[in-house]
Amino acid sequence: MARPRKPLLNRERIVTTALALVDAEGLEAVSTRRLAAELGVSGPSLYNHFRNKDEILDAVADSVSAQVDLSMFDEADGRDWRTALHDWAVSYRAALADHPHIVPVLARGPGRRPAGLRVADAVFGAMVRAGWPPAHATHIGALMRYFITGSALGSFARGFVDDETAYDPADYPHLGQAHLLAEHQKQVDEGAFETGLRALLDGLAVRYGAVRGGHASATAEQ
Repeated sequence: MARPRKPLLNRERIVTTALALVDAEGLEAVSTRRLAAELGVSGPSLYNHFRNKDEILDAVADSVSAQVDLSMFDEADGRDWRTALHDWAVSYRAALADHPHIVPVLARGPGRRPAGLRVADAVFGAMVRAGWPPAHATHIGALMRYFITGSALGSFARGFVDDETAYDPADYPHLGQAHLLAEHQKQVDEGAFETGLRALLDGLAVRYGAVRGGHASATAEQ
C-alpha cells in the first residue's frame, strides 16, 4: 500500500499555519522550529519560501490586510468619502479584532507588503479623487491607521477586573460599576470605536469644508 503523501509545502500553507499559531498563542510562539513541527517538515525547508521569521510574520500580517474590504473606494461604488472611510474602518477593525495578536506587526506600516500597500493606495486615491489635497490625503490615511490599529491593540473593557472590591468608592468614587465592564466587553469596545470614528469623521468634514472653501476662493481669485 502506498504511503499517504504529505501536503505540499508552500507559502500559503506556511502563512495559514503561522496565523493560526499567532491567533492561539501570540507572536512569541512563532519560530521556524515551531512552525516546522506544526507543518510536519524539517526546519530548513521553510527557507525555500521565506528567509526568516520576520518575513513569515510580514506575510501573516499581509494576509490579514487582504481580509479588509476595499470595495467602497472603487470609483464606481458611489459612496462619498466620509461614508467610504467609515465603512472601510469598520471592516478594517473587524479584521484586526479577529486577529488581535498580529496588530503590533501591522501597526508598523505596510512596508513592501502587497495587500497593505493596496489598502494605502486605495485610501489615498479615494481621498484625492474626493478633492482632498495630496498632503491632506496622506494625513488622513495616517490618522485612520493610528486610530484603527490603536483601537485593536487592547480592550478598554477588559482593562478592569471582574471584582467590585477592587474599586473602593472611598478611593474611586466614580468607578462603582467598573467591575461590570469586562462582562460587556463587545458592547463597550465597539461603542467606543464607533463614537470615536464618528467624532473623527465629523472633524474631517469640518476640515474638508475649510479646505474646499479655500480652494474655491483661490480659484476665483486667479
